Amino acid sequence: MKKSRSTTALLILLLCGVVLGGFIGTLASGIGALSWLDYGQTFGLTNPLMLDLGVMSITFGLTIRISIASILGVVIAILIYRLL
Repeated sequence: MKKSRSTTALLILLLCGVVLGGFIGTLASGIGALSWLDYGQTFGLTNPLMLDLGVMSITFGLTIRISIASILGVVIAILIYRLL
């Protein structure tokens, strides 16, 4: 009998992998031998877009940072998902 796999479980695992990988990469940036884990690229809106309607103002902004540690976190999340 096959186990049913949920896309919700995959998305949650991927999100956890990205967040934990980024956190570990940030922590490892201060350690000389592990500083390569924090190497990555940031892209997105560097200056947020602001919409002023007089009564209310809305600010739009999105920045994504991808590091080696977050990629490793995604790979580990996929491997865990395959084991489920």
